[in-house]
Amino acid sequence: MEPLLAAPLGHSILVESRAALLESFAPNSSNQPGYEHTHFIGLTYLQGDFVVSRHFTIVAGDYLIPFNTYNERLSPVWIGNFQDGPLIASLGTFSSGSGLGGMLRGNAIARNKCSIDYNYFYSARSGNEQFNARRGSGGRASLYLPEQRLEIGLSYDRLLQGTHENFYGGHLWWEPKNTAFRLRSEGARGHHAQGYWIEADYRTKAFGGLDSAIGRIEPVFRIQQTFRRDTIVSDSLPLVNTQRADFGLDYNLPHNVRILASYARQFSSTGNHNIWETGIVYRFLFPAWKGK
Repeated sequence: MEPLLAAPLGHSILVESRAALLESFAPNSSNQPGYEHTHFIGLTYLQGDFVVSRHFTIVAGDYLIPFNTYNERLSPVWIGNFQDGPLIASLGTFSSGSGLGGMLRGNAIARNKCSIDYNYFYSARSGNEQFNARRGSGGRASLYLPEQRLEIGLSYDRLLQGTHENFYGGHLWWEPKNTAFRLRSEGARGHHAQGYWIEADYRTKAFGGLDSAIGRIEPVFRIQQTFRRDTIVSDSLPLVNTQRADFGLDYNLPHNVRILASYARQFSSTGNHNIWETGIVYRFLFPAWKGK
């Protein structure tokens, strides 16, 4: 379960937070009857946003690091097409995925034919159990073309504690007009490894629209590769060059219920593996208190 809070305080302040509540049951490892039970509760992020203008917002607290797009946009379980993230998801996000400090973000240019948005962050070091973070800084800039429904962005950040490391990233999203086709992709390069992923999904409108029985079917495909630059373990990526192809079939039921099913084949010098996954995601929204 991943509860999300978005609480506006007046017209200029917004408090945002997301948590993770996990329960796990597995057969006892000691050959005794019954199951072992573990649980985990933690905050993914907790931040306050002060909207100065449409071009400038100040963010403070524990925030998601804005490197490429997966960490901020696709990591919630109710949004992603697959149950697991890309192999390169940890590159550029300092392993924890969040920073503790401040961030400036906004829309630098807004025109009918193009817009440019930006993020810049600085994270302090923290060993707190709930707000663990590493010291670093960086940012992202993106160009969006509304007529083509095309977004291109570049990311850069630098880890400033321990061994200093640079991370470079780029992303491309394309959602053609009048279709339910989406193409998303990212590439990232770190000090010890690099890689990319490309994902496409499609829903047809030909048999009664997206809300018809056939229109709710969503085939998904993702291809990804990682490449080692050395054998130092610091980025959570595979220790050898790895290729993986994911095939998914999602079904979008009414009331924000989705059934996710996928098969992946992973290839590497340490062995090839099949990965089967299935799950049900239910997203529900309700007001925390009555509005005016």
